[in-house]
Amino acid sequence: QVHLAESGGGSVQAGGSLRLSCAASGDINKRYCMTWFRQAPGKEREGVAGIDSDGSERYADSVRGRFTISQDNAKKTLNLQMNRLKPEDTAMYFCAADPAGDFCPLNPKYTRFIWGQGIQVTVSS
Repeated sequence: QVHLAESGGGSVQAGGSLRLSCAASGDINKRYCMTWFRQAPGKEREGVAGIDSDGSERYADSVRGRFTISQDNAKKTLNLQMNRLKPEDTAMYFCAADPAGDFCPLNPKYTRFIWGQGIQVTVSS
């Protein structure tokens, strides 16, 4: 069984920065992939950034150049550095992992995902 725990959310003014972390524990393979999603009130969950088992990164167009995903394999921790935040980045952010997968799509309907509880990010104008 795999457990994901997000941390680092909060409130910030537009233009500011936040760093999210997701700690994974449990039965995780040596090869695994992880992804950040977000969901704003009244909107569908959307992919933000993902990292594959080989370290390849992918980003949504809306965050590319502002957000950076990284992974500490030894600690099984996924990070998301969010810079130049905008009010439209306000959402609940979720960490998701495929504990035995090489490729994690930015698609919340991917059936192999295990999800964290989510953490709130609020950006004020």
